[in-house]
Amino acid sequence: MADYPTSFGKEDLLKCARGELFGPGNAQLPEPPMLMMDRITDISGDAGLHGKGHVVAEFDIDPNLWFFECHFPGNPIMPGCLGLDGLWQLTGFNLGWRGWTGRGYALGVGEVKLKGMVRPNRKMLTYKVDFTKAVQTRRLTMGVADGIVEADGEVIYEVKDMKVALSES
Repeated sequence: MADYPTSFGKEDLLKCARGELFGPGNAQLPEPPMLMMDRITDISGDAGLHGKGHVVAEFDIDPNLWFFECHFPGNPIMPGCLGLDGLWQLTGFNLGWRGWTGRGYALGVGEVKLKGMVRPNRKMLTYKVDFTKAVQTRRLTMGVADGIVEADGEVIYEVKDMKVALSES
C-alpha cells in the first residue's frame, strides 16, 4: 500500500480531480459537478466484507444540485446512473490509493438494483464499496467490487461485480 491517509476531505478530492493526489497519468476523480462525493471517510486495501479492500464516502444532498432541475422538470430525482458513477469513481480511487498506476476507467457492472430515489429533501448519500477482487499483473490492473448507496441510512442502490481498470496508455 502507498502511504496515503485513510480519509479524505473535499479539497483532497479536488486535488485528485486535478491529478495532484496520485500524480499525473494516474487515477483521477472527475471535477464538479460530476464529482459524486464530498468526502471519503474510510478506505483500505485489506478490510471490508471480503477482506480485499473497501471505501466509504459521503455526498451531501443540496436541493439546488444541477440534476434536480432537469431530471425531471416538476418531479426532481437524482439519476440512478450518477449513483452508479459515484461507486465507479470510488472503486478507481481505491486502486490509485493502493499506489497502483494508470488512468482509471469503468469496464462494466454485473447487476444494478435501484430500490429507492434521491429527491431534493434527502440529506446525505453514503457509498459503500467492498472489493471482491483486486489484481495487479504486468498486463492488467483491475478492481472488482460490490457496492451500495444509502440515502439517509436507507439502501436505495445495490450493485454487484463493478469492474474498474487502470491503464498506462
